[in-house]
Amino acid sequence: MDEKRNFDLLTLGQVLLRLSPPDNERLVRGDTFVKQVGGAELNVAVGVALLGLHTGIISKLPSHDMGSFLKSKIRSYGVSDDYFIYDTSPSARVGIYYYENGAYPRKPKVIYDRSNSSFYSLDIDEIPEHVYSASRCFHTSGITLALSPQLRETTMEMIRRFKAAGTLVSFDVNFRGNLWSGAEAKACIEQILPYVDIFFCSEDTARLTFLKTGTAREMMKSFTEEYPISIVASTQRVVHSPKRHTFGSVIYDAKKDTFFEEEPYQDIDVVDRIGSGDAYISGALYGLLANDFDCSRAVQFGNATSAVKNTIPGDLPSSNLEEIETIIRAHNHKGPQSEMAR
Repeated sequence: MDEKRNFDLLTLGQVLLRLSPPDNERLVRGDTFVKQVGGAELNVAVGVALLGLHTGIISKLPSHDMGSFLKSKIRSYGVSDDYFIYDTSPSARVGIYYYENGAYPRKPKVIYDRSNSSFYSLDIDEIPEHVYSASRCFHTSGITLALSPQLRETTMEMIRRFKAAGTLVSFDVNFRGNLWSGAEAKACIEQILPYVDIFFCSEDTARLTFLKTGTAREMMKSFTEEYPISIVASTQRVVHSPKRHTFGSVIYDAKKDTFFEEEPYQDIDVVDRIGSGDAYISGALYGLLANDFDCSRAVQFGNATSAVKNTIPGDLPSSNLEEIETIIRAHNHKGPQSEMAR
């Protein structure tokens, strides 16, 4: 690692408080909530930290007790709070979302209560200048761009400053139709794609948001032909039911003009799918950053980390490097396997 770049990965995003009824209880009926922490970019930072790299998140939290709860939980996963900014105003608040588990034919449900929370007021002048050269890689997503006009301006300027400082820029489109329209997302994201090195975009998003045509591989390659993007990753999820998914991905290395993929994970026993896309990104980024940008390793780590996250309640991954390497070996082993890890 560069001596001046103490972090392998820094992310920018809103930290959310998640409230969920236990098990398969309903929001409209239950009396109890389980309190958890989440947020797309936080999920990525946690996943990469658990695999062994040094990560941190740039965010803005209230200075009251709920902010302290979030900070303590984040630090417990080995993610640095060096770049937390604290909101001391009387209106300081945490963004909240409510999540209800699904069971066929009832789909999972999300209700957001995040507008005008402390993160929305993050200003570029609150970010210390040395942050832009503190990490090998910076990651954020379309969710952060979509939250508010001020955040969009702040985030876009931060991306430009990280890139100018020689930091790798990773970006996940992570389109959410309840935050902005496809046309708004396309117009905004196309302004930052000239600064992006590693790009995460699903096949559906490429078609519906960026209006791409052709096969998945043709669409992935077209991004690298239009912009100086080095690596494009696209996940492929088949939802058989809320409790049974198949998951795989394809990664394109523009420099080698080569696509990388493996056999998908079939019939995953889904406990909680929230955060599994972020877990994929954490595994893929770990595979790239820890293996000299070997895209075949990125596919393996991304797929395994996402598949395992689907089996874990809550937003955050919880798998260390040993567990993920064991999962990868089992996935590639075609003979008889033990039914228990012992």
